[in-house]
Amino acid sequence: MEPDLKTIHSIVEGFVRGERGETGHSVILRDSLGLGSREMISLVGAGGKTTLMFRLAKELVRDGKKVITTTTTKILEPSTEESPCLFIESENEKIKEFVKKHLSRCRHISLAQERIEPKKLKGVSSDFVTELWNSKQTEYLIVEADGAAGHPVKAPRLGEPVIPPDTTLVVALLGVDGMELELREENIFRPELVSRLTGIPLGGRMTDEAMAMLITHPDGIFRGAPVSSRVVVFLNKVDVPHGMEKAKRIAERVLDQGHRQIERIVLGQLKKDPPVVEVFFQPHQS
Repeated sequence: MEPDLKTIHSIVEGFVRGERGETGHSVILRDSLGLGSREMISLVGAGGKTTLMFRLAKELVRDGKKVITTTTTKILEPSTEESPCLFIESENEKIKEFVKKHLSRCRHISLAQERIEPKKLKGVSSDFVTELWNSKQTEYLIVEADGAAGHPVKAPRLGEPVIPPDTTLVVALLGVDGMELELREENIFRPELVSRLTGIPLGGRMTDEAMAMLITHPDGIFRGAPVSSRVVVFLNKVDVPHGMEKAKRIAERVLDQGHRQIERIVLGQLKKDPPVVEVFFQPHQS
């Protein structure tokens, strides 16, 4: 086993044994994603962004941190379990005033500008995310910067994803349950764009090579990531049949590309415990 993988395996094993961090709570997502002491994290791609956002926020709050969650697109309204403090306001100055007054007490605040339909929220602008970040009131600002309508795989159209320029970490997600699915509207978000990027014809089946191409292609799922940001790939849903085998094949394809911004690939199952199963590092990160 490689030295870095030993570190991650010890994190996962510690989670299973019930070992905790400095404040007595699991920090498996924080450590697996390689978070620093202060991060703006943009989540892009498909197959688990919202679940990751709120699960990571909960872990960070339990570790004593202050967290803001929001979106630059649209999002389903979180439950009180996901986010105990939701603030919806169209005026940016009122949002900043609310954060200043309540974040220290609430520890985690979710922000949106308006309710656009039952249980769906419109997020804030990328520029306003930058304002919030520069106010230095929070340690972690997590942004859902992309939409996929619940599908496991997508390709971004022009203008997507909406990644704030001060983002320090981009987490690019795909669901491994998208492997071998037919390239059709009911399975894949914007299948015609996926077809154009991967060369797979509409109606053809997704392959590990195609999944890796969606990650590494300049017009793939983390298109527009700031050149200064790190990128972590999160392959979710490894708990599906043959999920780990599929995820490892995709990861190997991605690592073979040697992409300069991708620092690690996390294999996980965000709706189960432990949420992280294994982590692969780029050779230059070892």
